[in-house]
Amino acid sequence: MKKTQYQLFLLLQRAGSQQLFTLYSLAFTASAFLLPGCMTVEPQVIKLEKANALPLQINSDFAFRKETQFLNDPSTFRTSHSEAVNFQRMAYMWPATTSIDKNELRGNYFNFYWWNHGPREDVTIRFEYRQAGLGNEVIAREMTYPKIEGSVCSIFKIIGDDYLENGRVTCWRALLIVNNRIVAVTQSFLWQ
Repeated sequence: MKKTQYQLFLLLQRAGSQQLFTLYSLAFTASAFLLPGCMTVEPQVIKLEKANALPLQINSDFAFRKETQFLNDPSTFRTSHSEAVNFQRMAYMWPATTSIDKNELRGNYFNFYWWNHGPREDVTIRFEYRQAGLGNEVIAREMTYPKIEGSVCSIFKIIGDDYLENGRVTCWRALLIVNNRIVAVTQSFLWQ
């Protein structure tokens, strides 16, 4: 009798492990097919020596939906008891462990959410800004997206030596450029 119970136990254990293996393999297979669709290569940010002036031709197919900015400088942080605020601060500092690593991540982070509701186009987003230590000098950075449509998030980071030597960003504007024409604009209140 005991031998039969033990055999039944082994049989159930094998069946359970096979079901568990099937469940894990199903999850792995699904992620292997779905994950590459979520991964996109972020275009390289190019720092321009001189930003050329372009004609303004606003197009309703292109629009900035939202922009967010975050100053990641622990010396300016106020004490917060909010877990969400503290988590955001820690997320911008990840994976820094030493003070050198943390200094490389200090600075301004700008996220621009925009869309193209028209046909696929080559779109360049230009971020122009002034920094506290540079006075009225305008610095520009660009990212180019080939044949893009739909909703996009572009991230510009003024961090590390750029931030530590020249200070925080005081004012900015972002432009969407298609065929050497500005089709959408957003800017900070202080931009002139």
